[in-house]
Amino acid sequence: MTRSLTPFRLWLLVPLVLVTIGAVSGVLVLTQGLGITALTNQVPWGLWITVDLTSIALGAGAFSLSTIAYIFRVKSFQRIARTAVFVGLVGYTSAMLALLMDIGRPDRFWHPILYWNIHSVLWEITMCVILYSTVLLVEFGPIVLESDVVSKRIPFAPKIGHFLHRLTPIVSVIGLGLSLLHQSSLGATYGVLVARPIWFKPSLPVMFIVSAVAAGGAVTLALIIILENLRKERQIDSPLRANIARFAGLMTLAYLYLKLWDFLATSYYSHLPARAEAQSLLDQITPYGDTFWLLEVLLGALIPAIILLTPRFRRQDIWIIAAAALATLGVITNRWNVTLSGLILPLDWTPGAAALFPANAYFPSTVEWGVAIGVLGYALLMFTLGLRFLPLFPAHDDAH
Repeated sequence: MTRSLTPFRLWLLVPLVLVTIGAVSGVLVLTQGLGITALTNQVPWGLWITVDLTSIALGAGAFSLSTIAYIFRVKSFQRIARTAVFVGLVGYTSAMLALLMDIGRPDRFWHPILYWNIHSVLWEITMCVILYSTVLLVEFGPIVLESDVVSKRIPFAPKIGHFLHRLTPIVSVIGLGLSLLHQSSLGATYGVLVARPIWFKPSLPVMFIVSAVAAGGAVTLALIIILENLRKERQIDSPLRANIARFAGLMTLAYLYLKLWDFLATSYYSHLPARAEAQSLLDQITPYGDTFWLLEVLLGALIPAIILLTPRFRRQDIWIIAAAALATLGVITNRWNVTLSGLILPLDWTPGAAALFPANAYFPSTVEWGVAIGVLGYALLMFTLGLRFLPLFPAHDDAH
């Protein structure tokens, strides 16, 4: 028994070291303030917001796959619903850790609950995060209560878990609405700003939703495959695996379609002066154009879609994991590009006054990287412990 635990304990040191780095960096930020970061009044969002938006997007597998399982009553998908909820919970709590540092005054996190500003998209996002996280906890409750660690110590815990599980269809409907509102509002945070032409467009809310569903589904499937290889036991059959891959692949294609048409509508066929000037400046001072086509379109969308929709590729574990990794890379790049493209462009910039209003510079500081590493460590730690101790799959003869 001791020998079998040794590799697990050795691996456990990796996320624990990362969490320690994040904790030290977080303490420095909380005690010394945001002044020790590279964030400024001109560029108030940076690496941490990218981590936040990416974590939430990857957690979208929870609402999309749970919707298929419980709302559309696709019985085969109910087998992976628990894993999807687990991925969603880890994603949302990771995002909360990033926001804890980013808001500057985490002691005031409760203010939006009492002081409503219904005209603010950020207020809507805050409420969706709080409410949907509550939904995820309710959906996640049966997984913990039915685990051996809890049920052996609390005999009536499985009964409570079974009661909560009966509420899952209702909770899933509520969660679907909240998550759709949340994902779309994240895109609308940028898309409603008329003063920043590079952001202002109605397509961002839709693209945020579709990209999140696509990447979240691929990541959930990859996590299941990793678990199967660790346990040396198949948890889902080939038809279900193919269906999940097809779902993620088709959503990736839908996202790619929307992305290319958005580019054509805003940058190729349209020549709005303010947007054209902003795009020209971005191409001069940043790798935005190159990363858009290489990382977002080619590596982050087209190749994952091909892998997920090609039977020969999706039957091989390594290709599914590669597709999930590439889809994650695409989401990270997209969230970074969307955020920074609008902030590094000064509001008063014009070609004739470029010297008076230079572009805003930003590169994450050491403590920003440290916090981001800590959030990554937290996610790895939660996945490690969850895969090890939680019943993420019902018994084959009891697939809820």
